Amino acid sequence: MDDTVGGGYGSINSDIVPINGAENGNSRGRTKMGRGSRRDGEVATARRQPIRQYSIGSTTDDGDETQALLSRYKYYNRLAPHSESVLQMPEHVVPENYWIKILIPTKGKQSSIITIFSLWNTMMGTSILAMPWAIKQAGFVSGIVLLAAMAALMLYTSYRILKSVEGIAGSSQTFEFSDVCGYYLGRWAEIGAVICSLLTLLGGAIVYWILMSNFLYNVVTFIYYKFDHADNSTVPLQNSTDFPDTVCSGSDKGNNSVGTGVSDEVTHDTFTTYWHEQHTVPFFLIVILGPLLNFKSPTFFTKFNSLGTISVAYLVCFVAVKASHWKFNIDFNPGDALSWDYVENFKLTFPALTGIASLAYFVQNCCLAICRNQKHPENNVRDLTIAYILVAATYIYMGAIFYASFPLDKSCIEDNLLNNINTNDVMAFVARIGLFFQMLTVFPLLLFIFRIQFMQAIFKSVWPSWRHVLMLNLVLMSICILFAVFEPHIGRIIGFVGAFCGFSYAIALPCLVHMRALYLGQTGSTLSWPSAIFHSALILLGFANFVGQFLIIGHTS
Repeated sequence: MDDTVGGGYGSINSDIVPINGAENGNSRGRTKMGRGSRRDGEVATARRQPIRQYSIGSTTDDGDETQALLSRYKYYNRLAPHSESVLQMPEHVVPENYWIKILIPTKGKQSSIITIFSLWNTMMGTSILAMPWAIKQAGFVSGIVLLAAMAALMLYTSYRILKSVEGIAGSSQTFEFSDVCGYYLGRWAEIGAVICSLLTLLGGAIVYWILMSNFLYNVVTFIYYKFDHADNSTVPLQNSTDFPDTVCSGSDKGNNSVGTGVSDEVTHDTFTTYWHEQHTVPFFLIVILGPLLNFKSPTFFTKFNSLGTISVAYLVCFVAVKASHWKFNIDFNPGDALSWDYVENFKLTFPALTGIASLAYFVQNCCLAICRNQKHPENNVRDLTIAYILVAATYIYMGAIFYASFPLDKSCIEDNLLNNINTNDVMAFVARIGLFFQMLTVFPLLLFIFRIQFMQAIFKSVWPSWRHVLMLNLVLMSICILFAVFEPHIGRIIGFVGAFCGFSYAIALPCLVHMRALYLGQTGSTLSWPSAIFHSALILLGFANFVGQFLIIGHTS
């Protein structure tokens, strides 16, 4: 009972006034905790603590208020000397500083279904739109095989990350993979992991800006020509093939109508002058997104996470409907190599697919966080495996079905499958507008995560000032706009970002951490030559994938 409560009230001299429930361990109560004092997997509870009253200094401005509070304590204590009394001092009367904060570790409450779904939802991103193009670059059969092989590789390294915390003393604490890298490999690895994570977020932001520009352009174009040119006499929206819902833009990449179904006969009126997919729309996005990037908290945007699942489900149904209408248009006979539906089973530009797959399966930077709250941690490896199987099946389905059923020349397939669908197609319009609003809510989250990681690393504060935040957002938006104007090809961007981050963060660091842990004997095993050779080979494969992105420059279409 000789505890002293500072509480900002100074030294107080007189009798000891125990607060109800403090001495007998009664923790009734409400949840309280100091800022920044709780780790994941811990719940904060509060316990009233005793007070030592000395003299109240009259020099403080709040002396009268403090005197009144302490008098109220003594009054309630005399009315209710026992913690079981119904006349206990109400909790809302007890000042904040008179609570003992107690952190109690708790078991996770997340079921396996939620864990699997969270992993699946995290990996399902914009790469799904580029899967048919990726298979075109690798060849039909080799594309499917490589997508499955990349899933197995990324599953193994994610498994290694889950196991990496087991050899660390005090592994019940909260660790991110960057912390694990710092523990085993040193400060350089921890910094490298953070940089790779930032590059992944920046690459995702660039791809989102390009896609949002594309979707906004096509949605507004659809509405404009539907309502202002209902007769389509001035601007034809149909192509001349037997499948009017498809588009083959060919090599005319400079045309404003690429991927829109708007022909070269479009009259360049005021609308087409000021509404251009590359030259103007990326700048219009500043008006929409700019105000959304400066919030201190992203809580509002997290409420729309379900839009991502709805969008993926709609795209799966969209491809199924189109494939049922187009039927399969695929010919493996080498004698028909000049035929429009002939496909190759292997192409030397396959690194385009492996680069995209590296980012498509990238969950290494958050698999620890997702699996941390699992109710049965022993099922984490099983759940991770199931999630990767589902993700691989989704990507293979989207890529193979669209590629095999596309009714025009396979060389027409673009790195955004919606660019091969006519602007006036209603299902494509719904897909574009849905994806636009989904990305509109995810983009601020991407930049928020980038901001807190960057600001914390540089300034040791997630919000140094509004000027710092504004300047960072302007720089990031400028980078996104430059890519949207001069290099609006998401397949190449995803390939380079995925190959680099896949090599460094998803493959090299997990393998090095595992070998280092074996070498130190902290996992119960020792490093053997077969293990060292196997993991070194994986690192070399990741590096070769990154180098391959440079070798295919100019050879992809």
